[in-house]
Amino acid sequence: TVVGFAISLLFHMTQTEVCPPSCNCKSLGEMKGLQIDCSSRKLTEVPALPDDTKRLYLQNNSLTSVPPGALDNLRSLEEVKVFDNPWNCDCHILYLKLWLEDVSAPSLANIRCATPAPVRMKPLGELTGNDLGICKKLLPIKCLEFFWRDLILIAGAIITLILVACALKFSKKLVCQINLSQYDSRRRLFGKRISKNH
Repeated sequence: TVVGFAISLLFHMTQTEVCPPSCNCKSLGEMKGLQIDCSSRKLTEVPALPDDTKRLYLQNNSLTSVPPGALDNLRSLEEVKVFDNPWNCDCHILYLKLWLEDVSAPSLANIRCATPAPVRMKPLGELTGNDLGICKKLLPIKCLEFFWRDLILIAGAIITLILVACALKFSKKLVCQINLSQYDSRRRLFGKRISKNH
């Protein structure tokens, strides 16, 4: 019983260490994961969450967006609640939208946008690319960056190929000149020998 108590104490201490300070964590039993309750805490950003989170409650906070990749480690998640937050539905909300579509489609139906004005109170699940006006402005810049980067890479490759071709041509010319000079010197030497013999 002492060993069992020590193991449960150690398990509890480990869970306490990984539990975000602003949240309430509860074990769902041995090897079953955690319930993380961060609801109604006035959170403005999603805290670092343990990998074994099974249930996550982030409703009724001040969350406006979720950074890309912030929830990717929650592979064993079974339930998530993120409604009643002032979500800013611009380009940056796409990560949360796509993540919820994969992980918890029902909870996506309960989320409504707070800003910007054209999509206010619109369900996040109904947003389309046309609703995200800022993305349209950002996209050409990103595309232009990729275009210039690709153009520089292509130009670099072409210049390298031209230099290699020139080097090969020059080396062939050099080899030919060496061969000709050797041939000429042999001819001269052979001519001298013939003249001596006569």
